[in-house]
Formats: sequence, structure tokens, C-alpha cells
Amino acid sequence: MASVVIRDVRKAFGLAPVIHGVTITIDDGQFVVLVGPSGCGKSTLLRMIAGLENITAGEIRIGDRVVNNLPPKERDVAMVFQNYALYPHMTVVANMAFSMKLRGAPKDETAKRVKRAAEILGLTQLLERFPRQLSGGQRQRVAMGRAIVRDPQVFLFDEPLSNLDAKLRVQMRTEIKELHQRLKTTTVYVTHDQIEAMTMADKIVVMHDGRVEQVGAPLELYDRPLNLFVAGFIGSPAMNFLHGTIRANGKLEFEGRGGARLPLATAPPGSDGREAVYGVRPEHFTIADDGAEAVIQVVEPTGSEIQIVAKLGDAEIIAAFRERHPFKPGDKIRLKPDPRLVHLFDAASGQRLTA
Repeated sequence: MASVVIRDVRKAFGLAPVIHGVTITIDDGQFVVLVGPSGCGKSTLLRMIAGLENITAGEIRIGDRVVNNLPPKERDVAMVFQNYALYPHMTVVANMAFSMKLRGAPKDETAKRVKRAAEILGLTQLLERFPRQLSGGQRQRVAMGRAIVRDPQVFLFDEPLSNLDAKLRVQMRTEIKELHQRLKTTTVYVTHDQIEAMTMADKIVVMHDGRVEQVGAPLELYDRPLNLFVAGFIGSPAMNFLHGTIRANGKLEFEGRGGARLPLATAPPGSDGREAVYGVRPEHFTIADDGAEAVIQVVEPTGSEIQIVAKLGDAEIIAAFRERHPFKPGDKIRLKPDPRLVHLFDAASGQRLTA
């Protein structure tokens, strides 16, 4: 196992920069998820760690070695791809043993490692099958088994679950996390799915347009996002944003553009009249007599909760309730956010405001 240090790494394709001075420290044994929308640079960064892309500037260190100029086979990393990348003409056991065979490892050592990986992943009964005889989840396990057999310092996962159906994604998410807890190998995992990031990571790196927006533990990012991008990206359904003005002359509250007045617990000094963005998560609304009037547009029961889309002032918001309210489109209700859980952002910069 080893730590991974990425220091001021930049990448350009020709004259077009795609990674802008990224710095991340991944501790030995940590499970770190790079998350962000398509095109944010997360897979490119992962491929640079693996040695599949050259870096334009900066430094990547795995353990005590700078690996900028090392070929992939000398970096002691194992990568699991989105499309499994299995050899169709080889059995499961041959696929898992292939990297060891290329190294010229002794057959008994290879067999021992394959047996161990197969037991860990529940593949023992499938070793003589070919990839075409396996389900999607089983193929992904074989790809993971091939990585385990190498016993690398670092595991690299590039959106490994995106080809699976929803139920299997949840199952494989758990299996990958359990695998990490068992092996304790440093892991870097790329996904665009923020639910995967929240449920699997020790530390999340949120990327946007080739830059790191925020780094932290899952609940740290959820509870205290540094800017509007992170606040809107982390959480499902996404955080609601209302544009308006802070009113601190007497009663502290937020006035939305449509006239809705919403409670505030704190605001920065001298904020009266300041333009801001008011952020509130769907689950932090309650129905209260002193709330702001909202008109329900859509009702979406999910089973575990009821979500509504409603018009609040001039903004369209989503609210979620565990209770079984008999909502109908067109109903008028009064919604009150919990002021202790509200987020304020600067209207111009999008950065978080703190009291």
C-alpha cells in the first residue's frame, strides 16, 4: 500500500488546458472518490495516475517515488475499467491470472493469488467459464479479481458500475466497500454519481471544469458546501436555491425575489440589503403556519417519502416529507425551512457566506 500525492498537476491537449493545477493528497489505505459531471477531468486525472496519460506539468508521487515518467507497468497500480476489459477467449481463471503470467510469476504463486481473489469475490464456482457466460455483475467481479491478483499499491476504478442496472449497482457498491475494508489498499475511484461518492468514500474530491472545488468527508461536503456548485451537486434531490436579499434591520430573514420571506439563524455582519442565494435541502422543509406560501405543482411519492415540486415566490423548489400528506397539484401549503440548516451564498461569487 502507498499514499498518492498529486501536486499542481496540469494537463493540456494541444493548446486546450483540461486540468488546471490540481493538488490532492490521498493517504495510505484511504478510499478517495473523484466526483463531478462529465467533462470535469476526473477520468483524465485517474489516467494520469495510472500512466495512461502524460502530464503537462506538476508531480504525481506514489509512495516515495515520483512516477511522472514511469510507464504504467512500473507504477504498481491496478485499474478497473468501465467496460470490464476482459479477454473474451479466456476463461475467468485465465483472465485473472494474465497479469501474473506476463510478469513471469511462478505458477503456484499465481494459482494461490487467483484462488484467494476468487474466494473474496465469490467467483470460485465460475473460474472455468468464459466472459460471455457471465452476468454484468460477475464480469465486474472478474475485473476486480484481476486487479486483486496483482496485489498493487493502489487500486484505480474508472466508473466501474455505470454499465450495471440500479439494483446491481447498489449491491456492487457494497461489495467494493467491503473489499476495501478487507484489503485496506489505497483506492482512487472515479464516478459522476454523487450517491456512489457519498456512500463509498472516506474522502470526496469534487471536480468541475478541471479544478478541485472542495475536498472533504462525505457529510462535511453535504453539511457545509463551500460554494454553489458543490451545494447543488452533492445531494439528491439537489439543494434548492432562491435568489434574493438578506434583511437584517430588526428581524433577521431572507426576502426572495418573488416576495417570499424565509427565516435565517445567522448572517455575516453588515449584511442588510446584501444580494445572496438562499440554499435549503428538500428534507429541511416543514409545514408550518408561519411558513411562506407555496403552490404544489407535482406530487411524486417514492414509497419512503413524498416529494413535491412547488412554486415558492418566483422559484420552483422541491420539498421531501416522510409523512403521508394527501397532497394534490394546485394545493396551497406553507413551507418553513429549518433556519439552523440553511445555507447562504454570495450572489456574485457563489462562495459560502459565514457569520
